[in-house]
Amino acid sequence: MTHFPALALPQIVSRLLALSFLSGVGHYDFDDSHKLLPQYDFIVVGSGSAGSAVAARLAEVPEWRVLLLESGGPPPPEARVPGFNSILMQSEYDWNHRTVPQKYGLRNYKDNACPFPMGRVVGGSSVINWMMYVRGNRRDYDQWNDLGNPGWDYNTVLKYFKKAEDYRGTRNVGTEYHGRGGPLVVDDKRWRTPLSRGFLKAGLELGYNIVDPNGPEQIGFSAADLTVRNGERGSVVESYLRPALAYSNLHIVSNAHVTQILMDDHKRAVGVRYEHRGKVRTALTKREVVLSAGAVGSPQLLMVSGIGPAEHLRQHGIPVVLDLPGVGHNLQDHPSIFGLTWLTKRGSSNNLNRWLNPRNIKNYFKTREGPLSVPMALEGNAWSLAEEGDPHWPDLQFLFMASTPALDGGVYFNDIIGFRRDFFKQYYGSILGHEGYNIGPMLTRPKSRGTVRLRSRNPHDRPLIDPNFLSHPDDINTFVRGIKFVLAIGNTTAMRHEFGSRFHDQVLPGCEKELYGSDDYWACYTRHMAQTTFHPSSTCKMAPSSDPYGVVDHRLRVRGASGLRVVDASIMPVIVSGNLNAPSIMIGERAADLIKEDWNIPIEPLG
Repeated sequence: MTHFPALALPQIVSRLLALSFLSGVGHYDFDDSHKLLPQYDFIVVGSGSAGSAVAARLAEVPEWRVLLLESGGPPPPEARVPGFNSILMQSEYDWNHRTVPQKYGLRNYKDNACPFPMGRVVGGSSVINWMMYVRGNRRDYDQWNDLGNPGWDYNTVLKYFKKAEDYRGTRNVGTEYHGRGGPLVVDDKRWRTPLSRGFLKAGLELGYNIVDPNGPEQIGFSAADLTVRNGERGSVVESYLRPALAYSNLHIVSNAHVTQILMDDHKRAVGVRYEHRGKVRTALTKREVVLSAGAVGSPQLLMVSGIGPAEHLRQHGIPVVLDLPGVGHNLQDHPSIFGLTWLTKRGSSNNLNRWLNPRNIKNYFKTREGPLSVPMALEGNAWSLAEEGDPHWPDLQFLFMASTPALDGGVYFNDIIGFRRDFFKQYYGSILGHEGYNIGPMLTRPKSRGTVRLRSRNPHDRPLIDPNFLSHPDDINTFVRGIKFVLAIGNTTAMRHEFGSRFHDQVLPGCEKELYGSDDYWACYTRHMAQTTFHPSSTCKMAPSSDPYGVVDHRLRVRGASGLRVVDASIMPVIVSGNLNAPSIMIGERAADLIKEDWNIPIEPLG
């Protein structure tokens, strides 16, 4: 059964602060359950990044009636504060999933598994994420098209990225790659630690340019672009749902947990069954059910509804409606290493004194400026040249964080990461509370593939999430190369001279038998330290009919069914080379136009 944790002390403090300063400001409970209709044109399941976008766009058609069902409740007031981002993980606004024990990695994590955060709240993961706006590489989308998915090439999807975007940054103005006037505000990171400057200088020292991470090419170093709106989190709640409240034809019901897609004898989706306030209810549709429950929730709901691998469904006593072997297969995530740590001079990085300083807190709630106006510790990204194939199609992204895993002395953040406590004490005990930074190499094009499987036929039971991290040996080799690049960044003059950067070179517990600094040592380090970057995708992949593991076609219609689409990151044939929030919103925007076209609604031409 699904259980959610009690609030931890940092969550309680952030809640009290937000309630004190934000109580009643812009609150909406997203509960239209008192005015539900007997039938809707469209039912959207899940209000995450893609679901909110597609629901809001469908509601633009006045004659359509749209119902949006969300399993979680409305966002808490502290979600609006960017600096409180990490506190929302493993709270009641997170599904609190965990992976199954990993065979090839996570050896310094509890039970060889790790937390797998996903938002269970109106707005989905856009309410609990780190607000990074990264689209991926143009080659990612051209690859989707080349795999047999017409209409998903870069030139096409760029129009939808721009349609969604309201770019307010100062660094990348005057280019054809950004949109203005869209619902999603994208801005510069307006408050930075001194280390941010050093990181960009280090890139130049290594021969890389400072780039627009969402421009024509990714290779280079970049300060972060963020979905922050006037110093507050710019989730899809603020970007899409609140403006859409003006539409009387859109009904939103929070705390509505969908347990089954209802299919008729002709394999047409006719509605959903859901639970709300202790009662089982039914919602019916005369056009389509749009499934936007995410890369874990969407395959789970399909399977408990009888759509998925027939053998797996029969194992759980689920009548087979459609035998689709690809449902729940092809799970892809960006594994990253969080633990490569440097110590620096005092005052150069993020520290708890700066973050919790009463003066900074008061200033934020008065002006929306300062350390709390940006996600905690996040400073920038880099993408290095790839060694194989096209060098400008990066297989590594580097996340620069102006803090260490030991920032809070192991009181709270260690549990968010998921390290074993005995390991944390042994490896980080000597640097508790010290200032510093962490650079995490992240595989943007991993070769390992995992699965999402049912634990039982009960829709409330947590699915079995197996990313199968590091199962492909090439992923380990790429990580070793990435670690060497990270060490080169830390060893630049820009980092060493100005900030006194010193690598935490203690031998990693579990790797004592390897020669320190050798490729074998860093491979061992990878097996012990790599984990999720919270980017699950590809479990209901888009593919042509010739691919036996395809789940949806290029118009996102479920194969073999009618009146049923999947619209979220699960449809990605291959994961993109960057964070997934922006691509998920693009998928929602693109899907809305596809649906309108299929129902003969004129589409506004995109420039």
